[in-house]
Amino acid sequence: MEALLLGIYSFFVWLIFIKLKWLPWTTPWKVAVCIIPVVALTAMILLLNIFAPTTSDVRVVKYVVPIVSQVKGRVIEVPVENNRPVKKGDVLFRVDPTPYENDVRSLEAQLVADEARVRAEQAKVGEVQTRLPDAEAGERELGEQLNQATSQVAALQASLELARRRVAQNTELSTAGAGNRFDLEQAQTTVNELTSQIAAARAAEQQIREKLSGRINGDLATVAGAKAQASTAQAQVLVAQAQADTTRAQLGNARWNLEQTTVLAPGNGTMVNVMLRPGFMVTGVAFNEVMTFVDDEYQVFALYAQNELHQVAPGNEAEIFLTTHPGAIVKAHVDSIIWAQGQGQVDASGDLPRTTFTAPPGRFPVKLVVAEGEDTLALAAGARGSAAIYTERLTLIHLVRKVILRISSYVGYIIPKLH
Repeated sequence: MEALLLGIYSFFVWLIFIKLKWLPWTTPWKVAVCIIPVVALTAMILLLNIFAPTTSDVRVVKYVVPIVSQVKGRVIEVPVENNRPVKKGDVLFRVDPTPYENDVRSLEAQLVADEARVRAEQAKVGEVQTRLPDAEAGERELGEQLNQATSQVAALQASLELARRRVAQNTELSTAGAGNRFDLEQAQTTVNELTSQIAAARAAEQQIREKLSGRINGDLATVAGAKAQASTAQAQVLVAQAQADTTRAQLGNARWNLEQTTVLAPGNGTMVNVMLRPGFMVTGVAFNEVMTFVDDEYQVFALYAQNELHQVAPGNEAEIFLTTHPGAIVKAHVDSIIWAQGQGQVDASGDLPRTTFTAPPGRFPVKLVVAEGEDTLALAAGARGSAAIYTERLTLIHLVRKVILRISSYVGYIIPKLH
């Protein structure tokens, strides 16, 4: 571009001073003619580097996903080909699913048995719980029997006192010769009968009290036994449910392993380094890649010197050309400036911070977003090129930068090789 401007300038100098002779070709004019282009080009280049900065270090970065098998086994199918595009969900390869299918069937049968055990234990809980009301009803019945026995003893005791008074009265009458001997004997017989009845009633009362006194934690022995059986049955239900839950989790893991025998593409992209073939053994170990997936999604970074970015702001227009496609200009805009680089980081350690660096200050990357509708065939992973950013000031000189960028892009057609 500079040569072109000098050529145009030289033409007008020849036209004015030599051809048309509008001005005399004297020594002062000769000096002025030499100084003007130097000053003008220097000022233009300085202004271009400030308000339309350019860089020759543009990098296209794509996401790369190492494909690792989640399970181990023998590969039975590899339908994908090397360096071919794939869509998300396409099958990359399959591992022999036989052992994983067997695991799933075994755990499904185990789960059926565990669930049947849970139902059986729940049925036992229901059966035991039906006994608990009967035991509680028996306790209430014993309480009623105790009350009846106590009342009977009290009634018999009152009758015995009355019978004893009659014996005493008949004894006095018989001694005085005024009473009947038969009445005395009958009264004594009544006393003896009531004494026997009281003894029997007290024995029955004591027996009931002994039954009610056999308690465990405040409950009657029969009620406590029924509750203990119910607690044991409920504990067995919990154990059976825990076993069923464990089997269900193992079954879920086995089904997941079975699904992982078919490895799918994680997105839209291209498969590279496909060296896997049927019969190979995969181990299911991390970092044991068997092929590589390159995503279609990309990012473009332009690296600028630190003093070139003070006028650059997000949203500024930008243009890119890459050596993969000479002569092609890709429209873009500034997304953001990554204000960070390695020399701005100090690692945590017991050493004192270093204040001197042997390397020069690093450059800052500028993230560029390619405009919609632009040809992205040139945006291969690892592609290099140049870029120019057009700030919001001195827009008149942006045309010069655009011309320089396009001339530089066409220089890419020149391949300086001697063979």
